[in-house]
Amino acid sequence: MSTPFPIQELTIPDALAGRDVCGKARTGSGKTLAFGLPLIQRTEPARRRRPHALVLVPTRELANQVATALAPMAESRGLYLTAIYGGASMVRQIRDLHSGADIVIATPGRLNDLLDRRELSVAEVATVVIDEADQMADMGFLPQVRAILERIETRHQTLLFSATLDGAIGSLVAEYQHDPVRHEVVSPTASVETLEQRFIGVERLHKLKVAATICAAGRRSLVFVRTKHGADRLARQLSGEGVAAAAIHGGLNQNRGERTLAAFASGRSPVLVATNVAARGLHVDDIDTVLHFDLPEDGKTYLHRSGRTARAGADGLVVTLVLPEEARQARSLQNEAGIRVATVTMQPGDERLLDLGAWTPPVPAPGTADRDGHTAEFRAQRGFHSRRDPQARRANRQNAWQTPNERARREHAGRTSHTGKGA
Repeated sequence: MSTPFPIQELTIPDALAGRDVCGKARTGSGKTLAFGLPLIQRTEPARRRRPHALVLVPTRELANQVATALAPMAESRGLYLTAIYGGASMVRQIRDLHSGADIVIATPGRLNDLLDRRELSVAEVATVVIDEADQMADMGFLPQVRAILERIETRHQTLLFSATLDGAIGSLVAEYQHDPVRHEVVSPTASVETLEQRFIGVERLHKLKVAATICAAGRRSLVFVRTKHGADRLARQLSGEGVAAAAIHGGLNQNRGERTLAAFASGRSPVLVATNVAARGLHVDDIDTVLHFDLPEDGKTYLHRSGRTARAGADGLVVTLVLPEEARQARSLQNEAGIRVATVTMQPGDERLLDLGAWTPPVPAPGTADRDGHTAEFRAQRGFHSRRDPQARRANRQNAWQTPNERARREHAGRTSHTGKGA
């Protein structure tokens, strides 16, 4: 590493000086080394089952990834680290702790279990890192985090990193950090600055083939859906379209989940279909495309999903598929996320799908969408007008969502009725 990322440049000097640090930074900003380098530099060898450094993370996937990133540097100083988390063998983790671990990287639930069993003690911990604190709050882990911090008997350094610092996170900072140095490297909208964003209008019948084309054109794609069943189904359907895809969600066991992530990280499976919950623990670099197959429920979810690409300053492509009936929701989502992107309707075979980053969608001018979120192009393609046009309201009600066959039957019925009256 020749040039540090902003969060590293800001926090490392204070962390090395022993100050408590409160860092506001999003996923993929270089936080692991921002806390990892000073943590390793300041940690001294510990007694068995009494580690000197503790890193708390929300998921087992992140625990493994932090351990993998820090292990070579720890070994260079003669330090040993281990990762402990739920869903894996507790016997093996206890054996690793008994062998000696100077640095423990843990999820709160499993760590509390081991503390209750007295398999280790955090009484002599000198440095605590709380990583992805906002995700800890979302997943309901803050009470367990507090329980762990209350067990530490020594005066210690606390490094906390989070995408947000208000609400429950602000309370955690006030309770457990001493005169922290605050560093913020992102604004609320910074997460979209390096993203190429596309909103693609599709018919339900064409949605799968459009998604398959987008995924096939990318090098490594992360596809978001709402449910576990939907993830499994879409992975099968994409594979049927010739796109190698795998699904990850909370219903997978530990071994299968780790194999799936490893295949995605190595490139053997270039497309990963994930639910929101499963993706919380996903920290894989070089994802060039994020595809919202199912429309996110709000702007916050959109930004969090989209942040899986364009990590560490790299560029990324984010594509959102919008069904006709989702137009209003898509517009509301954009308002919440602080973005404005025109929805462009496409069908399978559209050459633009092969390289969505190569063209720039038109910027929607104020007033070009009606209150349902329908643009003029969308209304023209669907064959109806804005409900603000009084003369079109009746036609909208009759024709807006009818198929050509339904319209023909209605017109035929009207002609028959008219002929009967004339007779």
